[in-house]
Amino acid sequence: MPTIDPDARDAGTAPDIPSAPGGAIDPLALARVVSRAESLLGRFEQLLGAAPATDWASAIAFRWRRRATAFGMQAGLQPVRHVSPIRLDDLKHIDEQKTAIERNTRQFVQRRPANNVLLTGSRGTGKSSLIKALLNEYAAQELRLIEVDKDDLVDLPEIVELVAGRPERFIVFCDDLSFEEGEPGYKALKVALDGSVAAQSENVLIYATSNRRHLMPEYMRENLEAKHQSDGEIHPGETVEEKISLSERFGLWVSFYPFRQDDYLAIVAHWLASFGCSAVEIDAARADALRFALERGSRSGRVAWQFAKDRAGRGPDQRA
Repeated sequence: MPTIDPDARDAGTAPDIPSAPGGAIDPLALARVVSRAESLLGRFEQLLGAAPATDWASAIAFRWRRRATAFGMQAGLQPVRHVSPIRLDDLKHIDEQKTAIERNTRQFVQRRPANNVLLTGSRGTGKSSLIKALLNEYAAQELRLIEVDKDDLVDLPEIVELVAGRPERFIVFCDDLSFEEGEPGYKALKVALDGSVAAQSENVLIYATSNRRHLMPEYMRENLEAKHQSDGEIHPGETVEEKISLSERFGLWVSFYPFRQDDYLAIVAHWLASFGCSAVEIDAARADALRFALERGSRSGRVAWQFAKDRAGRGPDQRA
């Protein structure tokens, strides 16, 4: 059992409050007693594993985190001190996707109806970066982001309850989302999206990214509805319906596709220019950029960013 240091014990012992002339309580002494009582209460909350109060002014993005304490698991919001500085103008060749999601986010921060969003498609095409860029774009209009791991989706009701009534607008962000059979977060997300008797909180939306459109693995046997199944399933088609039902609860689906070669090179040029490379250096990097992508088997925005960092980090002689 943790012990409380002597200072904490002293802080919890309320002294006699001196009276002002005429028998009235001295307000300064009362303020000191209240301050010491609050200090003692804070120490007890730490010992008991209570989540500290969220400092909403400390950041524009937060992570939902669990940690073990002597009294069990504690969950709470952790401020993200250094948010990615990416802007909407940095995201190239996803104009249709950017327009759709930005319009939905703008409706949300303006207190108008808006949808939960599912971003699916090829890896490295800007799904997660787009959400980060939207946060930077609308943070001044009280948009905030809460990142939640897939394993913590069972805490969604607590998160929604925590931010209910706040003046800010919150995007709950689930990155690289997919589920296997029987995972508890699957049901929790379905309920949070559109399955609870309680109305969805008007200041919370869920944005999720995934490489799978239906968020769960699909098997050929699930399409053979007329065939007898070895596991005894009478209505195997309902298994397919169950898997599709989650993605359908997102009101806005946005798909991302692999980049063409010219698009990839244009993204490389954008990032090299942002690092201060000259037009001559950028032109000289084209062949190496294509080789870099070939080695990784992908012409994605992420690969373009990685190549640009590698190239710009060299000296001018090596870049030329």
